Amino acid sequence: MKNFKRTNLLFSLCGLNCGLCPMNLNKYCPGCGGGEGNQSCSLARCSLQHGKIEYCFQCENYPCPKYDHIDEFDSFITHQHQKLDIQKFIEQGAETYSSVQQNKRILLNHLLNSYNDGRKKTLFCVAVNLLELEDLENVIAELDERASNLSLKEKAALASGLLQEAAEKKNIILKLRKKK
Repeated sequence: MKNFKRTNLLFSLCGLNCGLCPMNLNKYCPGCGGGEGNQSCSLARCSLQHGKIEYCFQCENYPCPKYDHIDEFDSFITHQHQKLDIQKFIEQGAETYSSVQQNKRILLNHLLNSYNDGRKKTLFCVAVNLLELEDLENVIAELDERASNLSLKEKAALASGLLQEAAEKKNIILKLRKKK
């Protein structure tokens, strides 16, 4: 969107972890405010109208009606923890929250480079978004230990199973929810 620029391209204006999105990883989307030509966004327009705020929660009107149903369905990236992630960002501060997201991006890249059989990208992106860093580190440590002699298809299946198991323990469903 023209005239809309942001410094933190890993965490969006509205609370999405853009650095963990498959569209961002494929370089189809730079994240909100990441360059000319990215999609028009009603929240970016709203930010410009309210003095170019960096994050919606900085607005005096937050949470506004735009947030009433914002986390009920997903796009290319999960919105399931959008409001929760905003709260974490506020509590932890930009530096700590961004550091965790950068570590998650490293783990996501490892999953994609070592365990993706061409069919697991969305699952891996959703899992890395929704699971805590410690849970992801534990899953990847187990994967790296157990998968050395497996075919790529077997590695992908093992990764999927371990991520699903970790998610189930936290009552998390690793699927994108479509708008009905």
